[in-house]
Amino acid sequence: METAAKTSTGSPVITAEAATSAMAPEKKSSTQSSEPKGEKKPVRARHDDKWKIFSGTANDGLAREICEYLGLPLGQAHIDKFSDGETYVQIMENVRGADVFLVQPTCDPVNEHLMQLLLLIDALKRASARRITVVIPYFGYARQDRKDKPRVPISSKLVADLLTTAGADRALVVDMHAPQIQGFFNIPVDHLFASPVLVGHFKELQLPDLTVVSPDAGGVERARFFAKKMDSALAIVDKRRVEMDVTEVMHVIGDVHDRTCLILDDIIDTAGTLVKTCQALLDAGARQVYACATHAVLSGPAIERIAKSGLVQCVVTNTIPLTEAANAEPKIKQLKIGGLVGRAIQSIHEETSVSRLFL
Repeated sequence: METAAKTSTGSPVITAEAATSAMAPEKKSSTQSSEPKGEKKPVRARHDDKWKIFSGTANDGLAREICEYLGLPLGQAHIDKFSDGETYVQIMENVRGADVFLVQPTCDPVNEHLMQLLLLIDALKRASARRITVVIPYFGYARQDRKDKPRVPISSKLVADLLTTAGADRALVVDMHAPQIQGFFNIPVDHLFASPVLVGHFKELQLPDLTVVSPDAGGVERARFFAKKMDSALAIVDKRRVEMDVTEVMHVIGDVHDRTCLILDDIIDTAGTLVKTCQALLDAGARQVYACATHAVLSGPAIERIAKSGLVQCVVTNTIPLTEAANAEPKIKQLKIGGLVGRAIQSIHEETSVSRLFL
């Protein structure tokens, strides 16, 4: 077998001495402590050999945040690459009979992180884990949930089938692009919402004369729910999609004149819809415009567009780690949802209801 190539940077895994065997890649992954870091006191520090949390390389910070909240060490795994780019994984501790939670958003690079997730599931299944719950803070391919053109795949259904075939017993997902995607899975799905964290942040800001705005008709239900919790008015921006990733805002439905507007969405990708919605609101007489979304994909010119827009602040969560450029942009603020996801994981492990986590 060929030796492995350079390890992916930012890998949240531990390389054990066993990984230097002939079957493993030559070069070692970056090292992480098995103990949770940070000063925040966990809900309940514990040692439970039958409750384990592992992570791929997609979002090491969120995985550590969850472990810190729960008082559990992050599981030891080795993730590397062969010289041809092929992914190699190995679980570095005993998981026989364990209730395992695997944290891995399928963010950029999407296909690489998805393959890591599938291989980690398979490794855990073959290591005799009792139950494998995939914790996918950001579910990639969720926007391809129907045949909207001839001869196109329903990619989100395919990904759901891949996860099940790999050996996942349960899924925990945060803010799916379309809630009905839960029906694509043949395993139980817990659909968690980031709204408790976002609502808490904007309530602290005490924005005057607030109107929550949905940037399209598909997000009206989400915006209505958010507006109810904020005790605010609701508006909708009608848009017409010209082509993929290109939208044209048409007009504002609702009164936004001399009011503070909060644009609510689930994903900010190229930020084209966001900045055009912001401009439409300002043109309609809005006093100031904020924005919030759960998933900060921020691809292509997104950061530059946000920086040049009329937005006061764009609030996102850490389901996806921010790039250095995004962290350096003062208009972008990231909120942590590790505690929220940690409470959901605890409820699943203890077989208690997760409905208490919904607003």
